[in-house]
Amino acid sequence: MRSRTPDRLCAEAVDLARAAAEETALPGTVGEHIDAVADGDRVVTHLFACNEPGYRGWRWAVTVARASRAKVVTLDESVLLPGPDALLAPEWVPWSERLRPGDMGPGDLLPTEAEDLRLEPGFSGEDGPPPNSVVAEGMAAEVADTEEADVVAGSPAIQPAPTRGGIADLAEELGMRRARVLSRYGLHTAADRWEEAYGPKTPMAQAAPATCMTCGFLTPLAGSLRQAFGVCANEFAPADGRVVSLAYGCGAHSEAAVMPAPPRPAAPVLDETVVEALALRPEPGGSVTEPGPADELGHS
Repeated sequence: MRSRTPDRLCAEAVDLARAAAEETALPGTVGEHIDAVADGDRVVTHLFACNEPGYRGWRWAVTVARASRAKVVTLDESVLLPGPDALLAPEWVPWSERLRPGDMGPGDLLPTEAEDLRLEPGFSGEDGPPPNSVVAEGMAAEVADTEEADVVAGSPAIQPAPTRGGIADLAEELGMRRARVLSRYGLHTAADRWEEAYGPKTPMAQAAPATCMTCGFLTPLAGSLRQAFGVCANEFAPADGRVVSLAYGCGAHSEAAVMPAPPRPAAPVLDETVVEALALRPEPGGSVTEPGPADELGHS
């Protein structure tokens, strides 16, 4: 059992511990002696304050020891350790947990785990689909039996039997020939994420005059998501090109404020039937000048 009381000779070896710390640290960065902690029988660690910039709260820990019945204290190790109030770097987080939407750039690759809960096995390319594949064996057989067979000249008795198509052909036609597809968990997480970003609880939707369900700019999604989501196609809307909830809304609703046609001014009327006679004004000396702009307006 470790002794809680520091060994006397080891506890008195402060100068030996300081010299070891100063030899390891930069000059002038070993501060005052803080404490002497017993690590075991005749094993003591001396703690010195670290004055090096950037290592606030760190301490130089120098461990000394002596053999049984020996009077000479020897040096064990010297290391820089963080104290209770030390300035530490944030805890390391794997890159897969640090990644956030928008971090991907051109040329970046984002590998997915083999057991990613958001995905499930799709069509593997073999004749037999996986147990939880979206391609059901019964559906594949039913559709494959309807393929047309080659017809040769002769009686019906000599016609070849219809060839049964493969599941690969069916999966290719239905767009399901993928190694993995979205799982139910992945579908729900995506729906929750879209609902939080563009859902009915957002401030924009709360102040909207109507919901996206009645908007002419809404493009519904396919599949089961069609019942709750669509894509906004209004370039002036805040959610243009985004997946929005049918209960979302904004001020750019197609029927929010139908602008009336601007009034067209009446065409100008020109009266070309009235001719005004303007008398010539004689000038002193017998010359005659034509009336100016002031004369035409009735001014003398």
